[in-house]
Amino acid sequence: MLIGVVADDLTGATDVALMLQRAGMSVVQAIGAPASAEALPEADAVVVSLKSRTCPAAEAVAMSLASARALRARGARQILFKYCSTFDSTDAGNIGPVADALMDELKAPSAIFCPAFPANGRGIYQGHLFVGSRLLSESSMRDHPLTPMRDSDLVRVLGRQTRRGVGLVPLAVIEQGPDAIRKAIAREAAEGRPFVVTDAILDQHLVSLGKALAGAPLVTGGSGIAMGLPANFGIHAAEGQATPMAAIAKGRCLVLSGSCSEATRRQVAHAIAAGLPALKLEPLRLAAGTQDASGAARWLAEQPADKPALVYATAEPAAVRKAQEALGIAKAGALVEEAMAEIAAIAVKRDTTRLIVAGGETSGAVVAALGARALAIGPEIDPGAPWTRVVDGPAIALALKSGNFGKDDFFTRAWTLIA
Repeated sequence: MLIGVVADDLTGATDVALMLQRAGMSVVQAIGAPASAEALPEADAVVVSLKSRTCPAAEAVAMSLASARALRARGARQILFKYCSTFDSTDAGNIGPVADALMDELKAPSAIFCPAFPANGRGIYQGHLFVGSRLLSESSMRDHPLTPMRDSDLVRVLGRQTRRGVGLVPLAVIEQGPDAIRKAIAREAAEGRPFVVTDAILDQHLVSLGKALAGAPLVTGGSGIAMGLPANFGIHAAEGQATPMAAIAKGRCLVLSGSCSEATRRQVAHAIAAGLPALKLEPLRLAAGTQDASGAARWLAEQPADKPALVYATAEPAAVRKAQEALGIAKAGALVEEAMAEIAAIAVKRDTTRLIVAGGETSGAVVAALGARALAIGPEIDPGAPWTRVVDGPAIALALKSGNFGKDDFFTRAWTLIA
């Protein structure tokens, strides 16, 4: 193993696995903190997907350290801590605390922080994170139900989460290339700022950063930072390299959408307008017992078997706030996740063989309910969102989509990319 990745949620893990595979590496995605190094598969890169983005910081640190130790024992020469391209976190963590612990564990002199992902409109300029042309704090992430992001200055955001000094390598240095970047990172560390936010607005900036990070024990960032790392190990993508995936038996197609992000709201609306049968789950009804997973599964069985069906809890921010005020943030989310997980388990036991799951928390709950422990990466649907195949559980195809990713027709177009 060359690169070991510790990812803080399931969809983000799939995203970075796709990036490493596109860059020429053999990649396997393992689900959950490994019990031992021997439990990890063999590949150029192994991505361990955790559910650590919004749990208590101490739990996130413990899971991340256990994963990094197992990856290192399996031979990983570089550890990548992967988080969301919108730097999802709160002032209590978990990005800063996990990075602190990994830096100590790996005895790294510095670590860069770069969630940029230009293909999905995420760029960093003067340390400020943009979503498209808007500052993060002015985007829909401002009202995220779990991790509202109301400060776009990543130096400030990270500084509130760590005891270490936080510096910046600005775009003017990034554009000078790998040598200048490497020297700037070292200078920041020497001046007491070993955590270094780096600007990037183009893929070429991420490639230059990757070259500058050759030999670095620890790298942190979104999936974009991975595109420049494999070349440091002499690995390059083959021209026109395909992403094969074993055929999946015919069966029902199901979309489970728990995300309430702006992109997913558009995707749900598009799917309904396109005529997909749709059932809406509501946290207040789940809490009252007037909706449940068994009822949703019965509804699914009544739908045409030759057309994808949609079960969604996706809602506008006002509706989300109403449910959270009535039930509490944690309970409102847990009710949806548990229902989606149970629906998925019932559907797969019957005749569903292809599932799209929208939202990191929902994806984590669904995959746990299905008992999957590893995923093979398949064809890309949209940047950061591929099909995967369960390799040690039910023979099904899964597309685990970050709530913020994908074109409006994602839920209707994805099915055409797999056999």
